[in-house]
Amino acid sequence: MMTHRNGNLSIVPLREFVLVGFQGGVETQALLFAVFLVLYAVTILGNLTMIAVITLDTRLHSPMYFFLKNLSFLVACYSSAIIPNALANFFSSAKVISFAGCVTQISCFSLLITTEGFLLGVMAYDCFIAICSPLSYGMTMCPMRCTCLVMGTYCGGCLNSIMQTSLTFQLPSCHSNSINHFCDVPPLLQLACANTALNELVMFGICGLIIVGTTLVILISYGYITVTILKMLLGSGRQKVFSTCGSHMTAVSLSIGTVFVMYAQPGAVEFMEYGKVVSIFYTLVIPMLNPLIYSLWNKDVKDALRRLWQRRAAL
Repeated sequence: MMTHRNGNLSIVPLREFVLVGFQGGVETQALLFAVFLVLYAVTILGNLTMIAVITLDTRLHSPMYFFLKNLSFLVACYSSAIIPNALANFFSSAKVISFAGCVTQISCFSLLITTEGFLLGVMAYDCFIAICSPLSYGMTMCPMRCTCLVMGTYCGGCLNSIMQTSLTFQLPSCHSNSINHFCDVPPLLQLACANTALNELVMFGICGLIIVGTTLVILISYGYITVTILKMLLGSGRQKVFSTCGSHMTAVSLSIGTVFVMYAQPGAVEFMEYGKVVSIFYTLVIPMLNPLIYSLWNKDVKDALRRLWQRRAAL
């Protein structure tokens, strides 16, 4: 029988998991519940508003906003994969999630977070074509190609999700079923009785490859974009391009940076207390900031919001 890292030698089939979450008394739990609920409500409302604005305003029916609409959908979904269950557990004495529920949560979250990374790379490529090859932009980024690119990001996310989920749940688990986190790969690896070195290597390798590949696409794209911008003679043109690209770079830095901290560095499995705080950042804070980043820095989005508000006031 294999030894668990905590000394527990019992290997049993698990039917449910206990989500430990954040510790504290009733007042602390109530405060955390209120904070999480407000952040989640703002996240969903903001991203749904972004989707509605892009859908309803025909002036935003372009490849860039098509990708942005998909990004808003993704971040709203992966936030919803985690937070509702976390909110329900704040005042629950059991704080449990079924085995099937845990499998569903980890597979959906892996799919969505990976797809987001690929989509950020696609958005950088779109900016590169729009700024560096504007005459061929309409042909290069035709609706069919945009749809194929988005479908490709989901396919990549699905492959990573299947691999990570299958490798994680094939490991034998010890008697302890307490997860000091939500259902995710690193905290589940802590419950395994078997040697998890291969799983950690696969997680580190795949996530590192995705992050490095996406980052290279983004850096190369923005390298060419920067050279093109510096050649522009009109200051107003530079300002508009910097505004559009700046919002994307901010979203990229926040998303890829936090994912790197959680998955693509050695020892990510061992520091779950630290990871628990980081996970709140990328499941709540970043999804909440996404519509604010793109709407506050983007004149077209602000104009579209103003037109929709005026149209609603006129009714």
